[in-house]
Amino acid sequence: MNDVIQGPYSSYSNPFVVLLAGGVGGARAARAITGSLEPGSPTVIGNVGDDETIYGLAVSPDLDTLVYTLAGIEGPAGWGVGGDTFAVMSHLDALGVPTSFRLGDRDLATCLSRTAALAAGETLSEVTRTIAASLGVVTPVLPATDDPVRTTIRITTGEWLSFQDYFVTRGHRDEVTGVVYEGAEDARPAPGVIDAIATADLVVIAPSNPPLSIFPTLAVPGIRDAISAKERVVAISPLFGGRALKGPADRVLTSLGFPPGNAGVLAAYEGLVTDLVIDDVDAADADALTGSARIHVTRTLLGAPSDARRFGAWFVEAFT
Repeated sequence: MNDVIQGPYSSYSNPFVVLLAGGVGGARAARAITGSLEPGSPTVIGNVGDDETIYGLAVSPDLDTLVYTLAGIEGPAGWGVGGDTFAVMSHLDALGVPTSFRLGDRDLATCLSRTAALAAGETLSEVTRTIAASLGVVTPVLPATDDPVRTTIRITTGEWLSFQDYFVTRGHRDEVTGVVYEGAEDARPAPGVIDAIATADLVVIAPSNPPLSIFPTLAVPGIRDAISAKERVVAISPLFGGRALKGPADRVLTSLGFPPGNAGVLAAYEGLVTDLVIDDVDAADADALTGSARIHVTRTLLGAPSDARRFGAWFVEAFT
């Protein structure tokens, strides 16, 4: 294992693992893997395609979910802050402001801080580092890019929706017929991202929704190429019995033309991954999945602390 320089964000060089992550599934994978590695590893590269301006504030849902989970303060559903209050939302309701996207008061404070810092000229990377350090998180959490990238969803009516309109306001019930990552082609990887990938021993793709949570990161020029150059890239499937526990990952994959089940996950990462980890409930898929990727079977539920510890121990044994 490479030597790791300890301390919050002291170095992005030589992380043992780089983890590409979206929201809840990515955050739980980050926590599980972090618990079994030395401080400072993995380096987590977070999705920014879900970012949006809400209530006039710069909201970065996936980055915040990653940081809150690594800090151990996430809410019971995996997002937000556990035990948060909603006084501001109540006042907005009384004023007739739509509050389908609900931010707890502590979560709102995070977004206020981010908005002010960005307005003062700080980058998203710098702001994320400050927020993480304030919560005692030593695991490096990097946005994929400091530039705006926005995931936009086309539904069967032909209408294009912002990610949060599709996912939160409309409850991700619409069938997805297309996805674009606006701004990605002009974006640059955030500082440290390419170096972390290049020097890591292993790249892991978290059990996040491939088209909605991982593809926005891969769309940033330079990131996919850097990962493709790695000798070993491991993806953890977000599916259990062919379905996502939360969210629309299985439905989005099939509606975009990928095969159903874990075959669709493997197809989504075709030419990129060397290994795929699937849940033991899908063990029968191991022989049926074709291609060059090695298939690993284990329990991939990561919500409970005991499950996270078990997975982390298995991960270290399997890939070190």
